[in-house]
Amino acid sequence: MRLPITTFCALFLCVFGKSLSQTPVERFLSSSYLTGSSLSFLVKDMARDSVVFSYDADRELIPASVLKLVTTATALEILGEQFRFETSLLYSGVIRDSVLEGNLYVRGSGDPTLGSAAVGGDRDKILREWVKMIKRAGIRTIAGSVISDESIFDSEGVSMKWLREDMGNYYSQGSYGINIFDNHYTLFLRADPSVSTPEIIKTEPPMPMLRFYNYLLTNDINKDSMYITGFPFSNERYLYGTIPANRSIVQQQGDIPDPSLFFAQYFTERLKQDSVNVRGEPSCYRILSENNDWKIQERKLLTSSYSISLKEMIRITNHVSHNLYADALLKTVGITYRTSDPVSSFDRGIVALKSYWKEKGLNTDALWMYDGCGLATSDKLSASFLCELLTYMHNRSSSASVFMESLPRAGREGTVVNLLRGSELEGKARLKSGSMSRVRSYAGYLTKDGTTYAVVLIVNNFSCTQAQMRKDIERLFLSFF
Repeated sequence: MRLPITTFCALFLCVFGKSLSQTPVERFLSSSYLTGSSLSFLVKDMARDSVVFSYDADRELIPASVLKLVTTATALEILGEQFRFETSLLYSGVIRDSVLEGNLYVRGSGDPTLGSAAVGGDRDKILREWVKMIKRAGIRTIAGSVISDESIFDSEGVSMKWLREDMGNYYSQGSYGINIFDNHYTLFLRADPSVSTPEIIKTEPPMPMLRFYNYLLTNDINKDSMYITGFPFSNERYLYGTIPANRSIVQQQGDIPDPSLFFAQYFTERLKQDSVNVRGEPSCYRILSENNDWKIQERKLLTSSYSISLKEMIRITNHVSHNLYADALLKTVGITYRTSDPVSSFDRGIVALKSYWKEKGLNTDALWMYDGCGLATSDKLSASFLCELLTYMHNRSSSASVFMESLPRAGREGTVVNLLRGSELEGKARLKSGSMSRVRSYAGYLTKDGTTYAVVLIVNNFSCTQAQMRKDIERLFLSFF
């Protein structure tokens, strides 16, 4: 441990009236449930570009969702705050006597915001606009099919390093060249105290292709422990856990296993509802290419739609910790990396990300990434690296204010709405949180008495509850600031 600024040493003596062996960090670590744990903690003065306090700052730990700070900062730097995803509607063949003698294509660029609840508004708005454009072009029948072209990204929608227990849940939705409705659906169930297994009612949006294996039980409990599990591209989903027997309706969200194919199916049904007949079966690039049926044909553009700006997107990503947004941004960063392969992936995004920060003088040896969102337990980074990145974004980035404002204010917003609430630091810290089993982390900026600090704190392997750990971290922050 090093305390280079003597005023902080004096502060500890004044506040605690004891020797430096009783610093806030040592008090924090003295709890029995932190035996065997790891802490990495770093505080840096942005104006002086100097370390205020450091504890094991080079230790590589699991960051959980604070890894999104690395992803969103890189996206801002490489893509620019006004970057927007483009999704295009095209057709092949010719239009003759109100019949499109060809296929209708939706060409994706990885936009994670299509129909996203995080953006708000009418999720089907873009489809209604597309239907109008199709009719305006004189098309009343499509002789071919609606085909999703998601080929801009590879088919590894989920990282190979994600845990099996995460597969199938709404927060572990894959990221693909075409994404829709946040790549998840809502499952509705009915519980009956007289029946041991709850009844499946419906999904929203409708997912007729999914087959659910229901191993759920009802129980006299207040909280449900239900979860959905399954793998990408598989139409089988398994329901485990228990739900309260006294609830008439229970909702749970799961991932859409094949968003590109689902989008083609959903759009086909939408066209039929709006009196546009589609004769062929909906499909997507992955399926057609696997069957050697993908054809390179001339396509004509009907219309293009654009996402919200990256500035707005990273605010959502960091406020609500949106995994899909982060992973899509990482893969999009990969597109900028020069290679002969036109298809982007997690690996390509990570190579582009590390190359960028190396060029900026940051040491990326302590950064281990396998996704953009932090869900992989193999993700590792040090407080030192993340603090250097935060320092760069505050002191050198042209998007400094955009990046800082993308972080929620502690005690008031987002995933840190309960952190430091009611304390003198409420609203003075902008922090990204991260949590998973036995992992808790916070990183961002804190402004006190006109001075802005970069703060990174990561704790791994504690044995208390997440709520207790948050309270202990609050006390630690308050002791410093």
